[in-house]
Amino acid sequence: MIRIGILGDIGSGKSYVAKSFGFPTFNADQEVAIIYKKDKKVFQKLKKIFPKHFTSFPINKIEVIKAILANERNLSKIVKIIHFEVRKKMKLFLKKNQNKKIVILDIPLLLENRLNKKGDILIFVQSKKRDVIHKLKKRKSFDNQLLRKFRKIQLPLDYKKKKSDYIIKNDFTKKTVVNYVKKILNNI
Repeated sequence: MIRIGILGDIGSGKSYVAKSFGFPTFNADQEVAIIYKKDKKVFQKLKKIFPKHFTSFPINKIEVIKAILANERNLSKIVKIIHFEVRKKMKLFLKKNQNKKIVILDIPLLLENRLNKKGDILIFVQSKKRDVIHKLKKRKSFDNQLLRKFRKIQLPLDYKKKKSDYIIKNDFTKKTVVNYVKKILNNI
């Protein structure tokens, strides 16, 4: 099985690129949303550490944002709890898809959490900063302070770019992404 990891900045179009490959995709952001909605054990862990912020189940994304913004160290505490569960779900996904030719790993903190393996093909999604900011501002939950906190826990984009086997210059058009994906698949 070939594992393709998608790297890039927040809002650069990683998930869109990942879907464009047409292979089974593990989307960590979607898994986190499911954990917030359905995992009472995670809620209990978060409530124990942050009783002021996590008061009712299912977990509301706004509660998470408020907890992160309340204290500098809260983000790393939340990430530790959530990523433990995401890692378990990723292992299940890989086991379920072990006979597939290719799987896509759409995990924002792939390198940071050492979820990549030697031999993985890494693809960096590069987008113009102004396009990314424009796209992010359209999101309901956009918060500049939150964005800065998330970027702080990520490895530098230049590092991710250097680690990558391929670079997709995303201009947010389907045609461009499809062309890059075709070229990459032909090279694999």
